[in-house]
Amino acid sequence: MKVLYFHQYFSTPKGATGTRSYELARQLIARGHDVTMVCGSAVLSDTGLQSKSNRAICRGNVDGIDVIEIRLPYSNYDGLLKRTLTFLRYALRAIGIAWRERYDVLYATSTPLTAGIPGIAMRLLKPRHKFVFEVRDLWPELPRAMGVVTNPVVLGGMSALEKLSYSAMHAGVALSPGIHEGMTRRSRKTKPIEIIPNGCDLEIFHPSHGPNDGGGQLVPGFPSDGLRCVFTGAHGRANGLDAVLDAASVLRSRGRSDIHLVFIGDGKLKPQLVARCEREKLTNCHFLDPVPKRQLSTLMSQTDVSLMILANVPAFYYGTSPNKFFDYISAGLPVVNNYPGWLADMIGQHECGIAVPPENPAAFAEALIRLADDPDLRRRMGRNARRLAETEFNRLDLANRLVDFLESIVSQRTDERAERVKVTVNHEYHEYHE
Repeated sequence: MKVLYFHQYFSTPKGATGTRSYELARQLIARGHDVTMVCGSAVLSDTGLQSKSNRAICRGNVDGIDVIEIRLPYSNYDGLLKRTLTFLRYALRAIGIAWRERYDVLYATSTPLTAGIPGIAMRLLKPRHKFVFEVRDLWPELPRAMGVVTNPVVLGGMSALEKLSYSAMHAGVALSPGIHEGMTRRSRKTKPIEIIPNGCDLEIFHPSHGPNDGGGQLVPGFPSDGLRCVFTGAHGRANGLDAVLDAASVLRSRGRSDIHLVFIGDGKLKPQLVARCEREKLTNCHFLDPVPKRQLSTLMSQTDVSLMILANVPAFYYGTSPNKFFDYISAGLPVVNNYPGWLADMIGQHECGIAVPPENPAAFAEALIRLADDPDLRRRMGRNARRLAETEFNRLDLANRLVDFLESIVSQRTDERAERVKVTVNHEYHEYHE
């Protein structure tokens, strides 16, 4: 099976962002399939291509994956218009690549929603080839709910693109129960849609066994003592990180200078968050630059508690599957979550952390104090988190589920062809003998 895989933000573990597509592609290859990955260029990504020319498109083999990188720089600091143009330019160039490449199944993953455009185009140009669409966030529901996009014409265009993507796909992959429900509601009931959430990299992240576990000296800016609570990932509007700073203010007022809040990552709002901390003298907050996944694993092994933070937007409750949560539980860290939904339900069910009400800094601070003052509770929740990672979200198991799913979709085409041949042969046989 030849898989043509479109992911604009593709990265190997050398980058400082999620590696789901890399891991899924590697397992497809391990199962005997060929993968061509078509991606863009992002500040936090590392596509693995070593020798890059000034050409608009570069190509090479990365750990067995045939990587085609479209040289379109992208950053979270870009404005909405610039990002939109980058998304559209990627999609248009991707159509040309899809037309030239041979494949059995075209697999496109959003966000952005424009990642589905090559699949839509190929349903018209190569109608016999399968198109599977993976949805990581429900668009346009999320930007509409956040108020990021308010122009009715733009929202209408996004809704039309969403509808076209679901109409064109032969099958879908959803990363959360809410995404699955949304895709099912908007597409024909006969189309198979599989829930395959983000997974846990159990070979990269390991539980901590002490304050300086992780093999060595702490990086500059990382607190050397006290309870260390970590947030990793983007510092943008969707993340709602002012909620953590609100809790930091409550901790300071209660004299809990032993509880440190560490932010690892980058994003458009990071300068504002840093400025607020300086202005309010929140010395219990520490900001570090994004790091590659293996280095992140070392930092997290020197951490006590993880922070699963999002803005209080109801569309987030069941419509997202954040990478960071799965990294946290892989590392055996108790999770403090500040919004309701499927992850909060899971945390409560498996007793692997504390879910606090949104927009309640006092409850947030109290949860951190409770974990700081009860090491046994912290360790028990950490063990439960790692157990959940191992039993429910092992990346290898989830990758194999995806491979099985894609094989079943492609085999449907083979079965359909065989049936057409059988019908044709039978028809010709009866015509000959009549």
